[in-house]
Amino acid sequence: MSILTPALNPSTDPAERIRTVDAVRSRGTVRAVVSRGIRGLSQQQADGSMTGLDADVARAVAAAVLGEGDRVSWLPRDPADRLAPLGDGTADLTVCNLTWTLGREAQWPVLFAGVTAYDGEGFLVPLDSGIECPEELAGRPVAVQAGTTSAANLAAWYGRRGLAVQPVAFATPAQTLAAYASGECAAYVLDRIALAGERAALADPGAHRILDTAISREPMAAAVRDDDPHWYRLCRWVLQLLVAAEHHVDEAGPGNRASALAEAARLAGGHGPALGLDVGWAARVLQATGTYAEIYERNLGAASGLCVPRGLNELWTRGGLHYAVPLQ
Repeated sequence: MSILTPALNPSTDPAERIRTVDAVRSRGTVRAVVSRGIRGLSQQQADGSMTGLDADVARAVAAAVLGEGDRVSWLPRDPADRLAPLGDGTADLTVCNLTWTLGREAQWPVLFAGVTAYDGEGFLVPLDSGIECPEELAGRPVAVQAGTTSAANLAAWYGRRGLAVQPVAFATPAQTLAAYASGECAAYVLDRIALAGERAALADPGAHRILDTAISREPMAAAVRDDDPHWYRLCRWVLQLLVAAEHHVDEAGPGNRASALAEAARLAGGHGPALGLDVGWAARVLQATGTYAEIYERNLGAASGLCVPRGLNELWTRGGLHYAVPLQ
């Protein structure tokens, strides 16, 4: 075993293991790892509820398996600790603005069940700094979250240009944002969708801008343990349903939303027993969260106040990367 590969908890020995879906039903909740607070992705509200695109993906899984989207036990974690709870068996699902990479899937006992949002790493800078492009940050300290791919991405992007920056790592999003807001760091480097939420948390969001340049590819994805193919398949098809349902509505036209969703639920629902679900699972998911388009608009679009353009997160028929896998 590579020294980089985290060890599995002994309780995950095949002789003792029970299916994740059975454990979830026995417990009555899906245990989902989320961020400690990034608006638009996963952020706890005053009443204890969780909002955001990542949170809604977890709700969709809970609705499919348990019948109610709110039956989720939220497990906020720092970026460096997003996968460990899967490996040690204390979480069922990680939806925590986590990029799907070969290194993570090779070194951890996890599988990525599907992309939740396509993104790229970018830079948040003060508007009055006059900074227009990443090259102008060369030699300066920039804030990054520990446990992310930011430092490696910065080294690769600047290194190809014979330049360098000084990444300063902080354990939590709150600490990273505070270091940037105080002027300790000249920029905050993170996935650009997440940066939109972080900018909104500043005292004067309008005094800051996200540079146009993206320096990496960041397919944020949902992750599960690699020891339960049944659970992996189930979570993957919950994600696929959200995109496929949007495609059905897009083809039918907005005036036919109800009938389009009913057709998507009928097609997917018929395969429920083969997934270990009932025939009503897909209808419950769409009732709990809506389609991918509705999740995105509610959490990241104009309705959220963040106004993050869909861009790569549009359907492929509209120039994006989300391709609806057939439900039949």
